[in-house]
Amino acid sequence: MRPSDGFLRNLRDSLPPSTQEHLESAIDAIVSARERGGRVVVVTGSGPNIHEGVTTLIAELIRKDVVHGVITSSAVVAHEMAGTLDRVKRIRMQGEDSLPLPAVPLPRGGVFEITVLSPEQRVELEMECPEDWAMYDQLLGASGSVVIKAAGNMAWPMGLRTERLARLIRDLAAQNGTTFERFAGMGADPMTMIGAGARANIPVLVSIPQLVGGGAVGIAVGDAVPIARRASEIADLLASADVIVESAIALSQEIHDGPFETYTGHGIWAAWDGVKTYSLKGKKLVRIDLDSNLELAWKMERQSSEVQNAVDRGLPKTKRTGIPFRMEMSGFARLEGSVPVTADIGVAWPVLAHAVEERLGLRLDFLSAPQESAEGQRMREWIAREVHWVDRGLMLRKAQGGVPAALPAVTPAG
Repeated sequence: MRPSDGFLRNLRDSLPPSTQEHLESAIDAIVSARERGGRVVVVTGSGPNIHEGVTTLIAELIRKDVVHGVITSSAVVAHEMAGTLDRVKRIRMQGEDSLPLPAVPLPRGGVFEITVLSPEQRVELEMECPEDWAMYDQLLGASGSVVIKAAGNMAWPMGLRTERLARLIRDLAAQNGTTFERFAGMGADPMTMIGAGARANIPVLVSIPQLVGGGAVGIAVGDAVPIARRASEIADLLASADVIVESAIALSQEIHDGPFETYTGHGIWAAWDGVKTYSLKGKKLVRIDLDSNLELAWKMERQSSEVQNAVDRGLPKTKRTGIPFRMEMSGFARLEGSVPVTADIGVAWPVLAHAVEERLGLRLDFLSAPQESAEGQRMREWIAREVHWVDRGLMLRKAQGGVPAALPAVTPAG
């Protein structure tokens, strides 16, 4: 599933010249790293990365040995466990007193959602979740609208199934000494990041700031391994990277700096006490973000070292720069190898991936497209139809063969 090369060229041409220039710098960094055997790590946010097909594209880049680790959110893991995107029917319950529904509070608007299932999918789920199918049939026949949205969130049965499965995975991951993400990935679709990561034996980890989200999944991810171990494994992954690509993500400074980073972060005291640390010095940090203030802060630092001067003098950066200053702008702007790509991730990612595949002589089987385009709509239909939820039985069968006690070892670059 991929749009035409002509469509992708037009996407690139639609970007402002400065964005194209920065995107080319990001492409050069990724290609150069891969040609010398270096590593690329991606840090993704949730919502838009799912809807724009970015997480599915990253799974394909893992499969083609372009991406070698992912840091993401528990919400993304929850959606991937349920098949990334699915088709749901939304039923407004006001005036529908005859419709059966447990006595639970409904979200704003009084809307209840059900997952639209094929006959084969229904048979599969009835074996695992035998209750409430009479309710499902009545709701399926009620008036409502059908949409494609992030999977396994508010719709029955996939939302409830994902939450219940999360508790099982948490317990089994803890018993086997591995992360929730790794264990779930053993039964996940290969076109999800957790599924591709498990198959390629590379880390896919939820960051500590992104544990909140995904309902019970976030709690289960956090409970499966201690916070200290999670922080250490994230630090090892970032230490191994030559290029870090951040995609529509908040709180990134707490991710790429963290407690063990010594160049722009707060790792000095960990190093003081002999704890293993790493440095972002010399790394390429690419951030794809629609917030133009990020690029403004970056330019100010290049032109006058305004951000570093504020840090050195203990002055408020918002007042010094005159822009709404998010904390993560500080470490990003001051890092010599940072590259801001001010663009919609739905546009930037397929342009970047298409250029990388051409220059590395690859052929990606999947390329995303902006969700509002006709190609993006076809892409979303394809994901909803083809990307499957976690296969519980497959996951348990693989676990019987032994789960790695830890994530794969990584060697710091440079």
